[in-house]
Amino acid sequence: MYGGLFRFVGEMGFFNTLLGIIGFGIGIPLGLIMGFFLFIFSKPDKVKDPMIRPIYELDSDALEELIPEIPLWVKHPDFDRVDWFNKFLAAMWPYLDKAICPSIRAMTKPIFSEYIGTFRIQSIEFESLSLGTLPPKLYGFKVHETDENELIMETAIRWAGNPDVVLVLRLFSLQIRIQLIDLQIFAAPRIVLKPLVPAFPCFSNIVVSLLEKPHVDFGLKILGGDIMSIPGLHQFVQEAIRKQVLNLYLWPRVFEIPILDASVGATKKPVGILHVNVVKALRLSKMDLLGTSDPYVKLSLSGERLPSKKTTIKMNNLNPVWNEKFKLVVKDPESQVLRLRVYDWDKVGGHDRLGMQLVPLKVLAPHEKKELTLDLIKNTDINNHQNKKPRGQLVVELTFTPFRVESSKSSSRLDGCRSMVSQNERDIHDDFVGGGAGLLLVKIQGATSVEGKRHSNPYAVTHFRGEKKKTKMVKKCRDPVWNDDFQFMLEEPPLKEKIHIELRSRRSGLFGFLSKESLGHVEINLIDVVHNGRINQKYHLINSRHGMIHVEIQWTLA
Repeated sequence: MYGGLFRFVGEMGFFNTLLGIIGFGIGIPLGLIMGFFLFIFSKPDKVKDPMIRPIYELDSDALEELIPEIPLWVKHPDFDRVDWFNKFLAAMWPYLDKAICPSIRAMTKPIFSEYIGTFRIQSIEFESLSLGTLPPKLYGFKVHETDENELIMETAIRWAGNPDVVLVLRLFSLQIRIQLIDLQIFAAPRIVLKPLVPAFPCFSNIVVSLLEKPHVDFGLKILGGDIMSIPGLHQFVQEAIRKQVLNLYLWPRVFEIPILDASVGATKKPVGILHVNVVKALRLSKMDLLGTSDPYVKLSLSGERLPSKKTTIKMNNLNPVWNEKFKLVVKDPESQVLRLRVYDWDKVGGHDRLGMQLVPLKVLAPHEKKELTLDLIKNTDINNHQNKKPRGQLVVELTFTPFRVESSKSSSRLDGCRSMVSQNERDIHDDFVGGGAGLLLVKIQGATSVEGKRHSNPYAVTHFRGEKKKTKMVKKCRDPVWNDDFQFMLEEPPLKEKIHIELRSRRSGLFGFLSKESLGHVEINLIDVVHNGRINQKYHLINSRHGMIHVEIQWTLA
């Protein structure tokens, strides 16, 4: 009995072993065939255009779900409709697609090449790349008016696209296809064009930042299966992308795109002061009939439109001693040159030039006094044989003093917000304000709604510490633009002083000075300039009905 049972079990064991061998033999080829088709011949799904239904066909429930998607121009009256731009973008999208995709391929090629050879990766390339048929749409557009030299724009961009992006990764001689599907990007960017310059395209940089968290969603198919449907993975990937984008571009962080070179059309800011001591001259040429000269020196910096500074005139002297000191504002010590010209003063006619010389500022070390004995020449033409003739020498002492970096502490601003300081806090802060010499830079940018009783040819006159400086006159204009700047070198901060700016108008012509007319004035306390480093505001003109003047004032310590 037991022998038959053992024989039966033995036969069953043999039968199971036989079935395992047969199953193994069939399973391996079948698995290889299935893997071969999955890994090598798996084709991504074709991207189809979505079905779009007009809004009047939707029921009440579907409309309620769309309420959060209402454009900004409906919810906010200060946003403008940009249907015209969306139509333009829709018409241009097929051509933009063909223009952008090759650029994407070219940009990603060096990035992909860095991974070739690592992890047994043999190649990475796009099998297909298209942005699809659905362009992004702008759901409102807003332009901010500021007092700065910039243009600020805000919009809401939504792109529920149908891009066709398939990436082929060759790994271990196997082709793995990765397909991007159902891409959705919702963002609210702020775009700033600054600074505005008089050269096409009229701005130097594009500064982009995000005003709120963006929404990024997409599907990712690998070997025909959407891996983003794996529980937890979709949320993890979406949150990781959102955090990365926020860390880079959420305001106040910005992404800056340079358009023009910084030197093109840009107004350079003062960076320091050149102290010049015109000491003396030696063995000057004789220009007068009595065998002598009446010399004086004119000095200026290249690239400046300001009048030249002059020494006093030394009568009948070929070896004059001046020891006269001047201060010149430096904007670019690497390229600017100090021009020194020695003239012979004459009562009648033009003054004769005795000689000249140039000193590049880049040869001066900051804060170091340098005494130079310069051989005077006729002009800067090195091939002119008259430059070999002795014309005397000029002795000068030069010191370049850069401005303190910390003195421009508040030149930056955050979205037009200004800090408010109480009077008591200012009084306490006065004890800590650094004294010393500095530069007061006053820029009269323009005015609006100014009109005279008899004529409107406005110009601005600045009064400060007995000095009077005026802008050019703009004829027949109620909204003049000047952008003229004036410099005042001061030995101490103007904590308790005011600057008086008056707008005037006069008739053009020979006797125009007889018909001057005041269009309004304003007085500005300079204590705010000293504490903040810079102010840039529009002021209502006193004795003017609606007139306003735009003034920028900056204080920089030397």
